Amino acid sequence: MAQTVLQSIHVSKYFSDPVRVQVLKDLSFSIDRGEFVSVTGKSGCGKSTLLYILSTMDTDYEGDLHIDNESMRGKSEAQLARIRNEKIGFVFQFHYLLNEFTVLKNVMLPGLKLRKYPEDEVEHRAMERLRALDIDGLALKKANQLSGGEKQRVAIARALINDPLIIMGDEPTGNLDKKNSDIVFDIFRRLSIEFRQTLLIVTHDQGFAGNTDRVIEMEDGRIIAPG
Repeated sequence: MAQTVLQSIHVSKYFSDPVRVQVLKDLSFSIDRGEFVSVTGKSGCGKSTLLYILSTMDTDYEGDLHIDNESMRGKSEAQLARIRNEKIGFVFQFHYLLNEFTVLKNVMLPGLKLRKYPEDEVEHRAMERLRALDIDGLALKKANQLSGGEKQRVAIARALINDPLIIMGDEPTGNLDKKNSDIVFDIFRRLSIEFRQTLLIVTHDQGFAGNTDRVIEMEDGRIIAPG
């Protein structure tokens, strides 16, 4: 039986600047363990706004969000921060690596923040993630010595450090050329197939979206193709 990892239940969102405008309109869908799902649509359709809600970073919405069958309603910021760090891995269009740190240290940071394992165990786990992505040879390089494609692979390794329930990506191939975009897609696909990793990726790249398990297409704040 499929395990539901994330569920959006009648989620609506309004902006008030200066007049009240509805930007998300009654969105309901669920994502199961191991699914590789993309969210697509034209710029301004609400897909990044939706991702901020699904990642618990925006709590000002109507409806409900369940992560691992637990409602996010009424949780404190500290509780949400813990859920984010423990259950969600993030890969953004910009890698957000810290240039003064090595690749290994960058990958370790969310693990050290979670404080679930001692530092030497976090380091071991970080090396395992780098090895799995074939970039363990970069471990002792500083982040600013890497190419764009290498930086994004390091960002994926970092997203995996805490064994997240779901990886969320916001245009993770947006700054990459076709070759590196294909490499990133192949990594995501392998994570989905080999490790049953759940992935939810916002993308404007139709080629990328078309090769995922399911496409949630948005238009004007609504889901028009639930996949």
